[in-house]
Amino acid sequence: MWWALWVLTALLALFCTLDVWYFLRAAAVILRAWFQPPIWDVTAEQIQTGRVTPRDIDMCHMNNARYLRECDFARFSLYMRNGVFKALRALKASMVVGATTIRYRRALCIGEGYELRSRVVTWDDKAFYLEQRFVSAKDGLVCAVMYCKQSVTRSSPDKIMQHLCKRKVQCPELPEDLQHWVNFISASSQALRAESGLDEKNK
Repeated sequence: MWWALWVLTALLALFCTLDVWYFLRAAAVILRAWFQPPIWDVTAEQIQTGRVTPRDIDMCHMNNARYLRECDFARFSLYMRNGVFKALRALKASMVVGATTIRYRRALCIGEGYELRSRVVTWDDKAFYLEQRFVSAKDGLVCAVMYCKQSVTRSSPDKIMQHLCKRKVQCPELPEDLQHWVNFISASSQALRAESGLDEKNK
């Protein structure tokens, strides 16, 4: 009897201090991707299907934050299948989200099915740039589109691509709309560095 109480107390403490469902979902997504066929083209689009459930909603449509959460899981699957996670382990590198922006065009309502289409658009010397689209299964409308800057630490996108392709790979051209966003990130970073006095300290 006492051991059951201890287990319940431990589970309660765990769920109160950690987002347990996030980690369980992430593990399930990665495990599933492990058994799926690999994607040899790093820039190929991967499609995940989903449906808006009562846990996802506020005011009967998908909560804004849920879009970003679903994008996290879709990227986990993408990186598992296209080999990027494997390359990161081999190079002892890691990745962090450097920036995201999302545009909402039409709400996804409760019970509505959708496709989450993820792809690596291009990369530079520090980061990969991804596009992720939520496409309604009802009529094919792009309900939301997100851009993500996935920064690489302790390595570079070029080294990751060379590890995967066994040769030097030319990065795809940056689309005009994405270029505007990248310019904004750079300008914002410079302004924040100046505001913090970092530029003066580095002189």
